[in-house]
Amino acid sequence: MAEFDGSAGSPFVNQILHGRYQIQALLGRKPGRQTFLAHDLQNQLSVVIKLLLFSPDFSWEDLKLFEREAETLKALDHAAIPQYLDFFEVEIEFGKGFALVQSYIEARSLQQWIQDGRRFSEAELTAITKDFLDILEYLHHLQPPVIHRDIKPSNVLLKNHSGNSPGKVYLIDFGSVQTAVHSGTVTVVGTYGYMPPEQFGGRSLPASDLYGIGMTLIYLATGQHPADLPQNDLRVEFKHLTSLGESFVSWIEWLTDPSLAKRPATAQDARLHLFKPRQEQKASLTVQKIQLGATTRPSFSSISMKATQTTLQLKVPSKQIRYIFPDMNDTWMFWADLGLALTVSWACVVLVLMPVFVTPLTIFLITLVTLLLVVIIFIRLKPSFQDPSPALRLGKLFVSAKRLRKTSANVTLQKKDREVVVTLNLLKGRETTVIFQRKLMGISAVAETLTNYPLSLNFPSDDQMIIINGDRQEIEWLFHELSEWAGIQARPWPL
Repeated sequence: MAEFDGSAGSPFVNQILHGRYQIQALLGRKPGRQTFLAHDLQNQLSVVIKLLLFSPDFSWEDLKLFEREAETLKALDHAAIPQYLDFFEVEIEFGKGFALVQSYIEARSLQQWIQDGRRFSEAELTAITKDFLDILEYLHHLQPPVIHRDIKPSNVLLKNHSGNSPGKVYLIDFGSVQTAVHSGTVTVVGTYGYMPPEQFGGRSLPASDLYGIGMTLIYLATGQHPADLPQNDLRVEFKHLTSLGESFVSWIEWLTDPSLAKRPATAQDARLHLFKPRQEQKASLTVQKIQLGATTRPSFSSISMKATQTTLQLKVPSKQIRYIFPDMNDTWMFWADLGLALTVSWACVVLVLMPVFVTPLTIFLITLVTLLLVVIIFIRLKPSFQDPSPALRLGKLFVSAKRLRKTSANVTLQKKDREVVVTLNLLKGRETTVIFQRKLMGISAVAETLTNYPLSLNFPSDDQMIIINGDRQEIEWLFHELSEWAGIQARPWPL
């Protein structure tokens, strides 16, 4: 196999792929893949070809992202995003692989503009920001939403300005893209300095792309890579290096907040507050506060809260709450069930073959299989003949009651001797059953999907936990109010 060096003098230049695309120049390269400018001999147009070859530095993760990029581009239709043209296998002297063809945009990247000495005024940065938000609104409103995950100056093109306009903005390189259907991935992609903290954990949301926009604006305003700027508690300090107005600086700081919960959730939210002072945005994030002695239920929540100085009570619809209780060992039961199935299958095979192979060995195997079958069935059914523990009985009662109508749960937090004790009550009509009572150790919340944010009340024992599900706004409200009332050190929301 010939070694590909990617230089202009490489024999790969001027080669024709797929009988149609003639390579002209190398535009860029990453480990395992290269990007070329090519000429479409059929349509007489310039195109961009991304080439992924099975080389020594190839990984299957590269192929997965490459195919996902092709699938995503094929589904997109936006004037500021390259158009999908073709996708095919290649087999050349440098190896086998795949090629993705997309439309060519004759423009320079923001990184190139800055490196060549161009500086942008606040009015120009504002115009660029609006174009940014237009593109993200389109991507994030798709079903499923598309998250770029690698917004940075080199992935944003800007055509030369005309009149008062700084130029038209284009977003390229969807090689790190993620959609909601792929949200389970733990792949860490992005560029250091432009990717938010949650992305280092393999998780991305629309707010993650907004973080990339904010950091790109910091680069344009200062001319410096965000990773080279001073930080305070993961916040990039850039204000002293710009002449931007206070309102715009505050807005960029909002987009680049290291806490996912404190960033705008959508591009629409970001656009709405683009020209408002940061103080107003802080106020907009503060929802209805607890009023001691009164029942509080914001319009966006189905959970009500009533608090005094010593007691806080939550009334939660049964569909939004889960109680994890000490049950039989789930792992053991899984293997017991698997063993039971395998044993029955093996017994059937032995019984079928027994008339043909009647030997002392087969008789021994049949006896052994029968004994194993009896033991496994006994282990599997033993809990049914025993009186379950009170915790197990109540836990199963809680789970079964959730299937009934007109049931809800009360979660009561009570301050006792510098501790907070949590009681879970099941409400069925006029009946109240105490399911669980334990000292509270902590509160945490995460973003499980784009629409579900579980909040967990954690206790000393890992086998018991109360989980309340809701959307971002509802859980953010609960998280802050509960941790503030309880006076405990809550884990950063969300993780």
